[in-house]
Amino acid sequence: MKAVILAAGEGSRMRPLTYTRPKVMLPLANRPILEHLLIAARQAGINDFVFVVGYRDEQVRDYFGDGERWGVSIDYVAQRKQLGTADAIKMAEGLVTGNFLVMNGDMLVNQSDISGLASQNHNTLGVFETGDTTGLGVVTVTGERIVRIYEKTESPPSHLANAGLYLFTPDIFPAISRTPKSPRGEYEITTTLQSLIDQGQSVRHHKIDYWLDLSYPWDLLSANESLMAGMTSGNLGEIEDNVVTKGMVSIGQGTVVRAGSYIVGPVIIGQHCEIGPNCYIRPCTAIGDDCHLGGAVEVKNSIVMKGTKIPHHNYVGDSIIGEGCNLGAGTKIANLRLDKGNIRVDGIDTRRRKLGAIIGDRVETGINVSINTGTVIGNNTWIGPGAVVSGVISPDSMIF
Repeated sequence: MKAVILAAGEGSRMRPLTYTRPKVMLPLANRPILEHLLIAARQAGINDFVFVVGYRDEQVRDYFGDGERWGVSIDYVAQRKQLGTADAIKMAEGLVTGNFLVMNGDMLVNQSDISGLASQNHNTLGVFETGDTTGLGVVTVTGERIVRIYEKTESPPSHLANAGLYLFTPDIFPAISRTPKSPRGEYEITTTLQSLIDQGQSVRHHKIDYWLDLSYPWDLLSANESLMAGMTSGNLGEIEDNVVTKGMVSIGQGTVVRAGSYIVGPVIIGQHCEIGPNCYIRPCTAIGDDCHLGGAVEVKNSIVMKGTKIPHHNYVGDSIIGEGCNLGAGTKIANLRLDKGNIRVDGIDTRRRKLGAIIGDRVETGINVSINTGTVIGNNTWIGPGAVVSGVISPDSMIF
């Protein structure tokens, strides 16, 4: 059985993190989202994949190649215009035979749920039961059969969310060819399935136990925490004397952890990093390759992408920092409101009490910059000494 993974979209709700990379290539525990999905599918016995790519597809192709590094085979098809999920699946028609899986490339599921879905014999949609279906598609069911599929309705009639995980039989392709555009102007696979249901054909559901939907940047923090809970320790670098590590800590090749550093896992540090001296790295922090965390720096529950420098007297909490950033001495990121209320980003309730900043690539700050809770800073922004920053900052801005 082959798995078709939909990886063509940008993921506009993840901006500024997706200005320079497709959503599926955003890192969690120092691996792209798509790699975690590939590994789970391989563990479920799937060895042949079709990646439907589009936006900045060269990054996906260059990273995964033909799949040999993972012991699988990967073919690619391009969806140059993102015209919807049904259109994306149609791109793979000539590369699959018999029953096949389809998975959205921007989610996390586990091996057992993929195995369970792969064992089905009818067109089947994976569903996840959740108390909060805000912004999600849902289904209503009778027994094993789906009665109706709803796309992100304001008053969801059920708690069964469409997980973006499907088992299809070959008859899905003729149905796709008859699919009209949705009100959003796209050819959506949920429209295809609803048309089959309306014609009296059986479309079934299969409940899955583990599913993380990654819609907004702050969702990455929860996913990163979940993935790191299962990590193991390992040290391929150099740890100087008088370094304290507790819990699961993974250190990459060529990385040096200098004296006085205090690291409480789970923490993962990439290759060729310079850590310390005298820094404090707290749980659920993932540090990419070629990073520098220096003296009197504290980082907690954050994702720091490759090539970023946080070298002097900085605090970073519950934040995501893009590639190639540099935080000047004394730059600090607030992560908790004074009233302890939920943090909102551009009017959206994140449902998080603690959230720092979402910072794009190549952002630089001067000394003693203060960044408020829920701040979003676009790529290539310069922030001058002593500035106080909040809200949503457009890319290429200069703040003094």
